[in-house]
Amino acid sequence: MITSEIINRAIDYILIHGEEKITLDDVARHCHFSKFYFSRLFKAQTGESVCGFIRRIRLEQSALRLKVERERPITDISADYGYSSSNYSSAFKLHYHTTPVKFRKNSYQRSMEHPFFHDESWHMESFEECRGKITIKTVPDYPVIYERRFGSYENLSADWNRFLEAYGNYLKPDTVFLERTYDDPAVTEAKNCLYDICMTVEEDCPLENTTVIQGGKCAVYHFKDHARHIYGTYQTLLLVWLPKTGYELDQSRSLFDVYYQVDTDTMYMELDICLPVR
Repeated sequence: MITSEIINRAIDYILIHGEEKITLDDVARHCHFSKFYFSRLFKAQTGESVCGFIRRIRLEQSALRLKVERERPITDISADYGYSSSNYSSAFKLHYHTTPVKFRKNSYQRSMEHPFFHDESWHMESFEECRGKITIKTVPDYPVIYERRFGSYENLSADWNRFLEAYGNYLKPDTVFLERTYDDPAVTEAKNCLYDICMTVEEDCPLENTTVIQGGKCAVYHFKDHARHIYGTYQTLLLVWLPKTGYELDQSRSLFDVYYQVDTDTMYMELDICLPVR
């Protein structure tokens, strides 16, 4: 778990400015710390150097766009992240052990490999099936208490138990529970997946680890199924639904889930998957 709000603020800055040529100096200045102290703190909290984290995030953000913007030239996507065509191919291959062309070509097959339920066989919904469960609407902002973690989503149940035990005093009858996710497990290694577990709170909450989950225009998928099928739903949204619409993924905002019902015995869930679009 990331326990330093300084580092959380730095991570937010890096995620938002992924397409820009930001440096260690830029991030340290944003957090009002010397780059030497900040570098040590960042590495202690994340296990990565600032420069290594920035480089990885930029490549993974571009890889997601290769996956969902299938008609867009690879040279245009690489240029968005400040790469020349040859430099991008070299950096991409070093990270993914394949070329951008082959990654895009194999993105469907890659996504079919369930990263958590390894023996689970599943299929993507058709565009029509998916569209029937989606509402395009403006979602409100959510002031929340949150805890940020790196790692496999397989640990979510235990994470939630610890979270609710720690913040039980802030529960109210109208409390909303949310998860904010930053990575596609078909693009990012499980150990590097970044996610926030959250619950709504009053805006004047005195805790340091509070933030606002930005709402806005979203494609809201109404999920009612076993937890093992959430991954497949994400892939359907990215590979089947999104490319056939006039919408684009708004990477300036995070994808998040709003929970309504969870049966911890059967793992049946009802939730809204909120995909930010423009």
